[in-house]
Amino acid sequence: MRLSVIIVSYNVKYFLDQCLESVFHSDLHLASGGEFELEVYVVDNASVDGSAEMVRERYSQVHLIANQDNSGFAAANNQALRCCTGDWALLLNPDTIVERDTFGQCIDFFRQHPDCGGLTVKMINGEGKYLKESKRGFPTAAASFYKMSGLIKLFPHSRRFAAYYMGHLPDDETNPIDILPGAYLMISRKALEDVGLLDESYFMYGEDIDFSWRIKLAGYENYYMPSARIIHYKGESTKHGSMNYVYTFYNAMSIFVKHYFSGSHARLFNILLHIAIWLRAGAAWAKRILQSIALPLADFAVAFTGFVGIKHLWATYWAANINYYPPEYTWVIIPCYILILMFGSWLYGGYERPVKLWRVVKGMAIGCLTLLLFYSLLDESRRYSRALLLMGCAWTLLSSIGIRMLLSWLKTPGFDLRPLRRHTCIIVGGAIEGERVRQLYEGLGNANIVTLPHQALDCRKLYDTINYYKADEVIFCSKDLSISNIIDLISQPIPSSGRHTQIDFKIVPTDSDFIIGSNSITSAEDLYAEELRPIATPLNRRNKRLFDIVCASLLLLLFPVLIWFQKRRRFYIPHCWQVLTGRKTWVGTEGGATKMGVFGPEDSLPHRSKSISPELKERLHLRYLRNYKLINDLQILSNNLFNI
Repeated sequence: MRLSVIIVSYNVKYFLDQCLESVFHSDLHLASGGEFELEVYVVDNASVDGSAEMVRERYSQVHLIANQDNSGFAAANNQALRCCTGDWALLLNPDTIVERDTFGQCIDFFRQHPDCGGLTVKMINGEGKYLKESKRGFPTAAASFYKMSGLIKLFPHSRRFAAYYMGHLPDDETNPIDILPGAYLMISRKALEDVGLLDESYFMYGEDIDFSWRIKLAGYENYYMPSARIIHYKGESTKHGSMNYVYTFYNAMSIFVKHYFSGSHARLFNILLHIAIWLRAGAAWAKRILQSIALPLADFAVAFTGFVGIKHLWATYWAANINYYPPEYTWVIIPCYILILMFGSWLYGGYERPVKLWRVVKGMAIGCLTLLLFYSLLDESRRYSRALLLMGCAWTLLSSIGIRMLLSWLKTPGFDLRPLRRHTCIIVGGAIEGERVRQLYEGLGNANIVTLPHQALDCRKLYDTINYYKADEVIFCSKDLSISNIIDLISQPIPSSGRHTQIDFKIVPTDSDFIIGSNSITSAEDLYAEELRPIATPLNRRNKRLFDIVCASLLLLLFPVLIWFQKRRRFYIPHCWQVLTGRKTWVGTEGGATKMGVFGPEDSLPHRSKSISPELKERLHLRYLRNYKLINDLQILSNNLFNI
């Protein structure tokens, strides 16, 4: 007897490593009572993160197929399906972890149910939550419409509205289902020979639906067996509200319709699917727009109301005439004042989240100074009142701060103004492995670390510890706890005491120096990314881009003068144009942290030689990224003004 495990990988080295570790620690003897051969195929779709190299170094027993390009999920699986020799074949996602007896339970189920052609198991995510795509129904026109339109969320257990995820079936009960998820899809050799390979016309999404439906058409049943469990880290991580997902999903469904529907049924399906797509896309678009403009609209509305009120009071008590100021002042000048103040706030990050009040103060202070400067340059007839301008600026600032404080009081996400408390992490494991992980974690971030012995640990004790220390994160040492233990701990109902906040559960593989969590990986390599964070903030990216545009525009205007002093005259116009259009930046670094630069940090060195050692160049680039300031770009550009 033999089980063939097939894993298609694309730039998920750390997930893949942990997945393979769990696969090779599986125990098929629990259900079978005999020896099994386990053959594992990894098909790497041209990853650039070293996935293939990792497999070669750490798992020599794996049959590795390293593709030179990304051929898609279906085509990659077929490459291994053509080679595998197992009595059962399993399509397994790389971002999964299997329990020790998962494979054995599945094989035992196949033996007890001769009608079983395909089988899947209960999937939970990294937070211990059940993933509803563990069991899915046939995507009829109505079921697809209810899913795409969002009605499935309103009636999650309805036989009709939740048919896509078979919500009417209990999550902890074995049942026949229509569609098996591609994350864990096991098929018997006989069914595979009758059904054939996956349809390669699907690049992503839909191939598991097509494959599962063909299993049923061949006379077999597909089963969902929740007694066997896996952790599926990413689960629903795809942005289902994004246009990319909607478009990809629609294409997959369209292919499916062409294969299995005809005539009026196909037309009805496409009509309903188009309606659902536009509803979903429209709702997602409206939500994004509202989220982006809600705060600026509130700032403008409150600022305008206060500005007009101050104008009326000032006109009444100072000029003794409520109509002292012309209508154009109210409807043109005041909105311009407010927009300039808000632009200053935006420029300094006043609309970024998490909100920082000092950004609002700094930005509006610059905006106020700009207004006063332009005010002094205006004709006397256009200078309505400097006092009114200053009072209006003060009101706009105070009202903007007040709105953010109100949102913070209402506990709106992204507007918490309370001082951030120190991150608290609980490490669960034995003394030796726990200490190793503690040292690893201390090197990756600043946090309070609490170690919790794994012996006699149950769900209540774990959550009591979480609540006592107000922990944000729990890290399990897989060397000391089995995957079954971990799944039991994170998937059990939370005790009545509850937990104070959302907990992020992570796992450290045996003897590894990386920590894997739901949709996140922390490793020593992340230290480098953390050091580069200043250059990557929205504020610095925006200011750097504005600096590029302003300088490029000025240099183009000064072209008739500066061109005579240039050492590389033929590059002057092309470089200015490339920076202006965003293809380059004035100062850039290697490695992709910034755009390609006309100059580099090494150009800050006075009278530097034409040759510079790679080590010094790397240090200069890293220092520039770590300590990025706009003044550095200005200095480098001014030092090379005649070398553009």
